[in-house]
Amino acid sequence: MHSLGKGDPTQELRIFSGSSHPQLAQEIADYLGCPLSSHKTMRFSNDNLFVQLGDSVRGKEVIIIQSLTPDVSDNILEMLFMIDAARSASAHTVHAVIPYYSYGRSDKKDEPRISIAGRLVADLLATAGANHVMTMTLHSPQVHGFFSMPADHLTAHGVFIRHFRNCDLTDTVILAPDIGHAKRAAKLARTLGVGVAAGDKERVADDRVEMAGIIGDVVGKNVIIFDDEIATGGSIVAIVELLRKMDVRRITLACTHGVFSGPAIERLRQIPEVEEIVTTNTVPIPPEKMLPNMTILSVAPIFGEAIRRNLLGCSVGSLFAFWPDTDDSELTP
Repeated sequence: MHSLGKGDPTQELRIFSGSSHPQLAQEIADYLGCPLSSHKTMRFSNDNLFVQLGDSVRGKEVIIIQSLTPDVSDNILEMLFMIDAARSASAHTVHAVIPYYSYGRSDKKDEPRISIAGRLVADLLATAGANHVMTMTLHSPQVHGFFSMPADHLTAHGVFIRHFRNCDLTDTVILAPDIGHAKRAAKLARTLGVGVAAGDKERVADDRVEMAGIIGDVVGKNVIIFDDEIATGGSIVAIVELLRKMDVRRITLACTHGVFSGPAIERLRQIPEVEEIVTTNTVPIPPEKMLPNMTILSVAPIFGEAIRRNLLGCSVGSLFAFWPDTDDSELTP
């Protein structure tokens, strides 16, 4: 528990959890030493959604925590209703905390007559009344610019550093599945003092990719495949097929968002070379998706610390995704 300190507006804080990830919301509230406020979500007979905040928010700093996980559309609508309810009830500031912003993948018009959904959802948050957004490791960094209100794009860098520093990193290489995400992999590699490589990937379908090769030396090495998220596991399957031909010794998978949708869990279960799968709790992982070699790291201290610093008017720059290289393990108690 981290109290906001003497003179801090603890009494002015109200933390609400949407339906998507109440466990993470409780961990964040515990970090801040504040209770989790109640709310009610129900459906009318015509399937309309009804949302009511259980505590007074007049003049308060309101935190609404909701990951965009299945059912994504319902969770978005519930979050928008909660934001609007807080604004309508005269909240001083409404902070939307979105650990996993799934529409971060929709960042450009790469096909005719489609919506840039990442921007549209950001616009809806502003329309509902959000004054501030916090999210983590957007799939496309430019989505950060879609938000018209202040937005904190946080990183889970620190929890991965602490985890891997307790591992044997002899002859280890951090491997980004594609060149577009090589910057994140390179930052982790520099901090851990290991090598870095990147895959040459082309996505041919939602659940299938083709790998042309790997840029960098991974032959005979231990490899940590590091990505922002694992959804269907198609990229992992393609990369492992290449690594098998390169006499790679030990494979570890690491990602911020363990979405594990569709055939992902079965695909990962059938890769014997993978010794450990390391992810965070930005997305709830139900028991049926938990594999014996899976490790879940909590990002609650990162969000809790970012909220605390915002309320105190302190800088959160050191927690940002693309802040200059620092030892972030010391920034996430």
